[in-house]
Amino acid sequence: MNILDLLVGKPIKTSDERAEQIGPSKGIPIFGLDGLSSAAYGPEAALSLLIPLGLLGVRYIVPISAAIITLLIIVYFSYRQTIAAYPSGGGSYTVARYNLGAFPSLLAAAALLTDYILTAAVGISAGVGALVSAVPSLLPHTVVLCVGILFIITIINLRGVREAGGAFTIPTYLFVGTLLITIAGGLVRTFLSGGHPVPVAAPPPPPAATQAVTYWLLLKVFSSGCTALTGVEAVSNGVKAFREPAVKNAQRTLTIIIFLLAVLLAGISYLVKVYGIAATDPGQPGYQSLLSMLIAAVFGKGFFYYLTIASILLVLSLSANTAFADFPRLCRAIASNNYLPHAFGYRGRRLVYTYGIVVLALLTAVLLIAFGGVTDNLIPLYAVGAFLAFTLSQFGMVVHWRKKRGPHWVKSALVNGLGGFVTGITVIVVLVAKFVEGAWITLLFIPLLIFFFRAVRRHYHAVSVATRTSEPVVPANHGQRPIVVLPVDRWSCILKQAIEFASRISPDIIAVHVEPGEHSELLHEDWERYVEQPFRAAGAEPPTFTTLPSPYRFVIVPLVRFVLDLSDKHPDRRIVVVIPELVEDRWYEYFLHNQRGRLLEWTLLVRGNERIFTVSSPYHITEKQWSGRREATEGNEKV
Repeated sequence: MNILDLLVGKPIKTSDERAEQIGPSKGIPIFGLDGLSSAAYGPEAALSLLIPLGLLGVRYIVPISAAIITLLIIVYFSYRQTIAAYPSGGGSYTVARYNLGAFPSLLAAAALLTDYILTAAVGISAGVGALVSAVPSLLPHTVVLCVGILFIITIINLRGVREAGGAFTIPTYLFVGTLLITIAGGLVRTFLSGGHPVPVAAPPPPPAATQAVTYWLLLKVFSSGCTALTGVEAVSNGVKAFREPAVKNAQRTLTIIIFLLAVLLAGISYLVKVYGIAATDPGQPGYQSLLSMLIAAVFGKGFFYYLTIASILLVLSLSANTAFADFPRLCRAIASNNYLPHAFGYRGRRLVYTYGIVVLALLTAVLLIAFGGVTDNLIPLYAVGAFLAFTLSQFGMVVHWRKKRGPHWVKSALVNGLGGFVTGITVIVVLVAKFVEGAWITLLFIPLLIFFFRAVRRHYHAVSVATRTSEPVVPANHGQRPIVVLPVDRWSCILKQAIEFASRISPDIIAVHVEPGEHSELLHEDWERYVEQPFRAAGAEPPTFTTLPSPYRFVIVPLVRFVLDLSDKHPDRRIVVVIPELVEDRWYEYFLHNQRGRLLEWTLLVRGNERIFTVSSPYHITEKQWSGRREATEGNEKV
């Protein structure tokens, strides 16, 4: 077993793909972590903006949460229809592409990719924030903890869909279960106390009011709280990950996720109000997360408190998995239309889109480091992309129903139209409210992504046009063989094999030795003895031996210059450069040998032309040869 097998597991056959598909029980942890975990930071993000209102601000959390839950239900019904209409996945991008055109689809794609990057960063930072809230001494190590958790999530996702679902199942259901118990316990205490429960562990007193209530402030609070809706589109992007009936399983998964999220948001908001819990300033000494204060108020800081905080930490950190599940799938859909490098469409050894997972991990790491791993610093960038994608998806579905005109199409179109209108208004609110705080970064990044998409598409189109041909194959003229150029270092089995291989390609062989000094006499003697004499004895013309001086000790540059000059001198001939290479028996031995052959090949590919070819002549040392050389080495050491 090698290191790769140990880290990400052994390769999975393509024929075993069905075994990797999932049902609702694993679909909830994989595609619902982002949505469910937002119950932990969505209300807190809203309450953080109400800190200047003191205790008065807590009273506004319930009506604001009610508005957010209403929006959540509208979006839910819209995405149920999207899943049924486009079971191939792709979500907003696919809907916009088929119904609104190229530019809206690219806008949706850029918005979603931006949202997924932020989802991963916000989820991990919120998880570490929950840990720091419980263990304040860890505050200075926030960024290190964030990057460490990111690495673990990346490895888990590289291991495949089923293993990711299995790894996240227990933390997800533990998180949901403990929060539901907290909400139930708080409601019982509230009922028994006549609506005025006494906290078991009193939360910090709200600060004095320093600001009056304004509509603008409430709009900003609503826009921050809307981060709880991010992740709703995840299931529609990954329908193909579900086993048959895929559409029904995806819809069931979405229904359960939305129901649980609505219950959590409603319960947390109500209990925060009745217990009079105000948010504390994130990133500052004495910070406590909203859920930490709520759980302590309901049950105190005993075993259940630490169990719940541990589950919140795990789920918030692992909520980035929703982005890791959807980002690569969306990239694959975009790449299939030539708007992203085709590497995003290739599945790795565990039937996952490895390239997308790795790219997402790198971009997330950059964000976490740049913003210090603090959730409050990242929230202003959040939700713009998600709601923009929501809006494009819903208006795209309106066009879809209008084209289809099946039974009840007007009703379906009205549902999507309402969803598009509401989310469109929300986009404007979120954008205006958060523009100065950082949303302008998202607004700048999305056009840059669209520009990148178009550049990639233009490149692939140009390559397609440049390589298209209707000309038939021209059979080789055996009288006009190519000229073979053979780089020579010293006489060895590696060189011997390369010369024998080159002689089968063409009789015109030019051996080139780059000499930094005047010490090639021994090589000339070996060449005469081991090459020229056997060729003459066989009645063949021996290869030409050429020495290139290199006073500055360069090796690759003189060789490349020689090949290019040779190509210019013989415009009617093809040049084949045979590169002798030693194939190391063990991976770590690669670093013990110079890799000039690979560098020469790469340089010729970049600077060469259509008449210059490179061929590797790999030499493998057998176990018998290793044994003989080992014995000879031991004998020399004894002498």
